[in-house]
Amino acid sequence: MTLFVTDPEVAARLDAGTAVRAMRDALLAAHAGRLVAPPRAAAPLAGGRLVLTAGHLTGEWYGFRSYDTFGHAEAEQVVVLHDAATGRIRAIAVGEEIGSRRTGALGGVAADALARPDAATLGVIGAGGQAWTQVWAIAAVRKLREVTVFSRTPAGREKFVARVRAELGIAARAAEDPTGAVRGRDLVVLATTSPTPVLSAADLSPGSHVSAVGHKQVGRSEFGVELLDRAEVLVTDSPAQAGAYQPPMLAAVEPYAGRLRSLGGVLAGAVPGRATADQVTLFCSVGLAGSEVFLLDRLVGELDQPPGNSSGAAAGPVDAPE
Repeated sequence: MTLFVTDPEVAARLDAGTAVRAMRDALLAAHAGRLVAPPRAAAPLAGGRLVLTAGHLTGEWYGFRSYDTFGHAEAEQVVVLHDAATGRIRAIAVGEEIGSRRTGALGGVAADALARPDAATLGVIGAGGQAWTQVWAIAAVRKLREVTVFSRTPAGREKFVARVRAELGIAARAAEDPTGAVRGRDLVVLATTSPTPVLSAADLSPGSHVSAVGHKQVGRSEFGVELLDRAEVLVTDSPAQAGAYQPPMLAAVEPYAGRLRSLGGVLAGAVPGRATADQVTLFCSVGLAGSEVFLLDRLVGELDQPPGNSSGAAAGPVDAPE
């Protein structure tokens, strides 16, 4: 029988530690060639696009995620998990949570691999759902002492601060501007819909780790090339997807393309990650194909177990600063 999963079930049963472990396994599987993960495909339609990401964990399962760009307020994503031996559909997830939490978990893996072991302060620009799942996942890999956040509206950042305190039990405060959110922070998250830079690389402290979740293409990016110049280590979760953007991704064009490394390769020890405590590291999150299906497969296993504790309700949309 096919299992049908909705956002409330994902939020209740998929904890951050499980999600981060699943994404670590997905990245290692992709690096080893066991997870087939081609760049996303899009079908242009009247008024928008239907976007498809697909993956195949050889010998175990295959599946896809689909979403659209029509801009409907109640639009939902679909993740479908097939059994590789029979083709039977094992599970279907409808909603936003699988996609949002897998993106957060990929950021958690990157922070665990690249941030200093003693990293304890986190600055966030953006206060929407993607910003939340980044904090949710990073809190599972580092003992955070304080979170600071800036977003375009005071109400939005105060709501985010209250959620961090209530659901994660971490001290948090709102910042009046982006500089106040990131200056002196060990970890920085950019999770906005801004097409122009929201961060000054000069505000970063030596040794900080940055995860960029929003736009990152030439002519449409939430950070500028000075961040690429400042970062000694540039990493992405999917080199194939990084090279497939049109217009191209900032970090995938010269002189940066030769420096862009695979996060899976870092995890496997095949390529170097952080070498010194004062290096600035940058993770460009692009969305490893098949990772949503990977997470749904892991969630199916969790749903077979007795209910446990979870942190976080359904995530909302991303938020861009003014």
